[in-house]
Amino acid sequence: MTEPDPGIPVAPTPRVVLEHYHRAMLSMAADDLADLYAVDAVHEFPFTSPGFPERFEGREEVRAGYRAAWGASPAEVTEIRDVTVYETGDPGVIVSEHVVVGSLPARGLTFTVPGLLILHVRDGLIVRVRDYMDGFGVAASRG
Repeated sequence: MTEPDPGIPVAPTPRVVLEHYHRAMLSMAADDLADLYAVDAVHEFPFTSPGFPERFEGREEVRAGYRAAWGASPAEVTEIRDVTVYETGDPGVIVSEHVVVGSLPARGLTFTVPGLLILHVRDGLIVRVRDYMDGFGVAASRG
């Protein structure tokens, strides 16, 4: 068996990319999230939500879209829990269920938003995401 060359960087696995994705969501860091995407990636929202487009095309549209959404939201994400990851027949594709827990500090309210992500990762970067989230939960979290 050949050992990997220590001089060649190893691309993050889809699970590692998902961990970084969740950290970016938790901190609502649009730049950190966008940096996980390939330049020509596509992020789709099959279940449209109030205030969200049906898709973002390209890393910079992901960056701008999440900056706008998270910047305008009075919500704070406090936890991502109940994460379950499913492997697929394609080693570059994983499916993740999760629940986002957050608060609206000005109103003293908390919320939970269930979601499901299908991540397609190539060379350590997201090339496609299908992001299924509870649109009513998202609307409630924005006040």
